[in-house]
Amino acid sequence: MQLILGIFFHFIGGFASGSFYMPFKKVRKWAWESYWIVGGLFSWLIVPPLAAWLTVPHFAEIISLTSASTFWWTYFWGVLWGVGGLMYGLGMRYLGMSLGNSVLLGFTSAFGALVPSIYYGIMHTPGKTTFHDLLTTYWGRIALAGVILCLIGIYICGKAGVMKERELSDEKKKESVKEFSLVKGLIVCTISGILSACFNYGIESGSPMAGAANSLWHAAHPDATTEFLYQNNVTYVVLLWGGLTTNFIWCMILNARNRTFGDYTDKSSPLARNYFFAALAGTVWFLQFFFYGMGESRLGNGASSWILHMAFIILVANMWGIALREWKGVSRKTRVMITVGIITILLSVLLVGYGNSQK
Repeated sequence: MQLILGIFFHFIGGFASGSFYMPFKKVRKWAWESYWIVGGLFSWLIVPPLAAWLTVPHFAEIISLTSASTFWWTYFWGVLWGVGGLMYGLGMRYLGMSLGNSVLLGFTSAFGALVPSIYYGIMHTPGKTTFHDLLTTYWGRIALAGVILCLIGIYICGKAGVMKERELSDEKKKESVKEFSLVKGLIVCTISGILSACFNYGIESGSPMAGAANSLWHAAHPDATTEFLYQNNVTYVVLLWGGLTTNFIWCMILNARNRTFGDYTDKSSPLARNYFFAALAGTVWFLQFFFYGMGESRLGNGASSWILHMAFIILVANMWGIALREWKGVSRKTRVMITVGIITILLSVLLVGYGNSQK
């Protein structure tokens, strides 16, 4: 039952992540940086502490009593993740939901599963998986095979993007993705995918905060046989402050450079509509990690949870890509190529998850 609940929570989180960009498409006459930061204020500043206040007793006290090392490492990974999240928006602009998410999340899946083991190989921590463990154990080699398969899937998706670039005129490409640019998109999504994995490192760094929340909950519920469902919500507050820092600075720079500060009060645009849909996008975005934390508390395996979460996002994002007809007009060979690439990434994600489940 716990396994089923964990998978269900990850599906809801994956659906939220794969869908959050859709409300942004309803924003009119605002520059990208304007609606991105309005949504971000809800994602990173407003909703996380509200969720923690509703679900984690004494969350502010837990944060205040956290060691400086734990606090700043969690914040630091949030800053780097913020760069990846910032570039996510650009990736969707250049490649669209289908190709963009497949490339970006493929890298995020691989690095999110792999890099912590390299870190723990250098900084030995009891109970944590090292890269040596991956190389020398049955389950570790399965996980590494999944990472390699993931990179192959990313290559196939990139190949499909090249084929699309060659087959369609600029006018046709921009019918579904208005700012389609394969080269820019692949560069942005590669960097974003690698840096977006820093969110998983932030969760690892902030685990003492989640552990404190879990201990307090168990003290209040001594008969409980499961872990605290919302323990990660306190970690998100600090982690997302890091993401806010990066995105706020960059969006303000773009507002100044592009002279788009007027967007926020421009009465010629549908202001109420724009604020509503940007806020909706930001809130839906946060829900991915709200449910991710719930899923991880039930599955009890960070690496497997991360991989399962990524698999659902890739699946949902590509369903949106189909609905938006992003591959309309390409040859059957190109459609087969992108389908094979997506399936390869999904299989790789599941393979890594299976390997970790055998740990």
